[in-house]
Amino acid sequence: MGNVDSSSEILEFAISKEVESYHFYMAISRRVDTAKMREVFEELAAEELEHKAKLELEIIKTGKVIPAQEEPQAGPDSDYIVDEDNALLDMDYRDMLLLAMEKEEASFRTYVNLVANACDEQTKEMLLALAEEEVKHKLRFETEYDLLLK
Repeated sequence: MGNVDSSSEILEFAISKEVESYHFYMAISRRVDTAKMREVFEELAAEELEHKAKLELEIIKTGKVIPAQEEPQAGPDSDYIVDEDNALLDMDYRDMLLLAMEKEEASFRTYVNLVANACDEQTKEMLLALAEEEVKHKLRFETEYDLLLK
């Protein structure tokens, strides 16, 4: 996570993580077989952009200007879902759900860890709210996974 100490640095770091998550879900959405699941992953990608917007608003509240941006540009899908053996490119839907659950758990932990470094109460509240959102995402994947096993 690096050494971040100001609220602005914390928020900028969190924004970068949300952009990564957006690309991750868009990459997975292009790899699923069903339109229903493609839609689920695209919805989560959109939610990650909403998180990014919330974080940017917090930065704006500090008086900083956020440059206008279009949808974040990404590299190839392999930048977001490939391990050193390229095994992730060949994942089935079940494995994609498991990977997404792990990613959401990691996002939750990141936000909780960032709270300890936040300088002001408003930033802490924002980070905790986003941690809660990540838990909801994980629960959504867990529910889908449970349905798949039935």
